[in-house]
Amino acid sequence: MTTDGTAIRAGGHAVRINRPDKVLFPADGLTKADLAGYYRTVARRMLPHLRGRPLTLQRFPDGTEEPGFMQKDTPDYFPAWIARARLPKQQGGTVGYPLCSDTATLVYLADQATVTLHRLLSKADDPEHPDRMVFDLDPAGDDFAEVRGAAQLLRELLDELALPSTVMTTGSRGLHVIVPLDGRAGFEESRAFARAVAEVLAGRSPDTLTTEARKAARGDRLYLDVQRNAYGQTAVAPYAVRPLPGAPVAAPLSWDDVDTPGLTARRWTVRDAGALVKDNPWREALRGRSLAPARRRLDALRRA
Repeated sequence: MTTDGTAIRAGGHAVRINRPDKVLFPADGLTKADLAGYYRTVARRMLPHLRGRPLTLQRFPDGTEEPGFMQKDTPDYFPAWIARARLPKQQGGTVGYPLCSDTATLVYLADQATVTLHRLLSKADDPEHPDRMVFDLDPAGDDFAEVRGAAQLLRELLDELALPSTVMTTGSRGLHVIVPLDGRAGFEESRAFARAVAEVLAGRSPDTLTTEARKAARGDRLYLDVQRNAYGQTAVAPYAVRPLPGAPVAAPLSWDDVDTPGLTARRWTVRDAGALVKDNPWREALRGRSLAPARRRLDALRRA
């Protein structure tokens, strides 16, 4: 590998990695070539969760110890074979989001020092209707046992509502619990429903869980964050790398994995790429559910 560049074959493209020896994670010695290699390895697991979904890119051209930036609009210099989706902003105007449906695009984004990919909760062909609902379990401290416990309590409540769910580490602090939707409800309805679920759950465990957005009001309670369930908001994509020491990744889990005592939000890293693709905790795709019957069940629980 040279410092000038190298090419990685990905599908029908030879994607050039410029300055492959450029260190992006100084504390770990991980380079741009390492990042591209990771995304190439996990592509077959990651791409099904990206296809058709507008992305926001978190880029660190000077490495993760320097300030990076978030990018929604696809730059003009990106190659023509990278797909785009132009969607309206809430306050007027449009955004030309990049899409990622193939390994070549993943590798090219890594060459652009895109460390983290964040995805919208709706797809480009129906941006007003989410097909995912996300609960972000954000702990006040470092006790991950409380995060694991909160995730299981949330799963039990969602089961009461007949809403199957999946779970993944965020690669940062907590866990994301994800509910597939049928895409009929709009963002306003979806967010209101998520907030109501979080309020019921916090009401069952008021000493340990909260929906209070103000940090000063949370105390040492875990925050049930549903703010991502709004138009134009994003959540970290499954298998995405985070710009943190050790290069942790957002890793899909089975619900049995959540009970593992040693589990943390940063359990999996770029160096675990082989293990991440060996098994697929989300191999059984869940059918998206309607919020209408779930809302009736939730209303009954709240009355009770």
